[in-house]
Amino acid sequence: MRVLIVHNQLWAHYKSKLFSELHRLSPQYDARIHVAQIALSERSRTNMGKAETTRYAYDYEVLFETSLDQVALWPRTKSLLKKVRSFRPDVLNLTGYYDPAQWLLLFYAKLTGIKVVISNESNVRDHVRGGLKERFKRFLLGMADGFFCFGTSSAQYLAQLGVKPSQIFSKKAAIVDNDVLLQHYQKAAVQRDTLKQQKGWAKYNFIFVGRLIPPKNLHLLLESFANVHTDAPDWGLVLLGEGEQKSELQQKVLALGLSNVKFEAGVPWYEVAEYLALADVLILPSVSEPWGLVVNEAMLCGLSVLVSDVCGCVDDLVRTGQNGFTFRATDGVELASKLRYFVENAAQLPRMGEASRQIVAAFEPAQVAHEMLHGFKTLTK
Repeated sequence: MRVLIVHNQLWAHYKSKLFSELHRLSPQYDARIHVAQIALSERSRTNMGKAETTRYAYDYEVLFETSLDQVALWPRTKSLLKKVRSFRPDVLNLTGYYDPAQWLLLFYAKLTGIKVVISNESNVRDHVRGGLKERFKRFLLGMADGFFCFGTSSAQYLAQLGVKPSQIFSKKAAIVDNDVLLQHYQKAAVQRDTLKQQKGWAKYNFIFVGRLIPPKNLHLLLESFANVHTDAPDWGLVLLGEGEQKSELQQKVLALGLSNVKFEAGVPWYEVAEYLALADVLILPSVSEPWGLVVNEAMLCGLSVLVSDVCGCVDDLVRTGQNGFTFRATDGVELASKLRYFVENAAQLPRMGEASRQIVAAFEPAQVAHEMLHGFKTLTK
């Protein structure tokens, strides 16, 4: 069985972990997995670290040694078609339905008898959708033979577009590199108190990890924290990351009179766990978020979570009262009440953190890779 995976850029470490697991396990399925990376990176992510080719082992090639944004449609299409013809896959795995070059690959595959699996990260609640665009998506998806998706909400979105449940081979494609993250988590956890003191963090800490940009809804987070901080002298809020809103958010902290908010500079993805090891509750307040892989990371590190209701991961990763809570993304009062719960129930943190570890275990990379390989195999029987 020959499987060609088309992926946009080499940078995405969480995909590289998945591809490595597929490569490692492929002999069990008599499969050869080859990944065609279209480009090195996306321009918006060029400051997020270099691809770590020594960390991950799988069979791949980069078609264009530049950023994806600089690869025109026709050269991209020609290069991808050339790769399909030369590799002669039994199964073609496409990374979505938004790239016209991959539409042409889909048409070519159907004409030549190649089975097609589409990976989907969009979810049913992230955006309001409708019209001709959705009808065109339904047409494209109707030509595919199978699907991988990011959780229950992603599967529900596919169902709205006419995909049958039997066509979805895995709902757990949202994975992170457990091994690397736990290594860095344990490195910091053994000196947790000392490191918190050095950084000037509070006894307990809420933490946000990500880009400081409008869709992350951080103004609402600061306003909600301001409503509880006077009653929570032992609690702080940490914002880890960089972005266009950093300066205005720092000014807002001053305007709100918050002395226990810390801004930590952005770090490479594998060092995030060293900060999660010092925190207690992850907050992801986004108004738009297809999944939220940082929630996986935090739960792997034993944190409780507070996640807005638009995030794709909430159906699969957040269990109310067990490991955290959800809240309406536009409701600062509700968010403040959930913050207050943790302030008043800090003794529940160990229990909820352990629940997080147990829940996220279903997204273990090797387990997901087995599901995907089984799906590929099913199509070639």
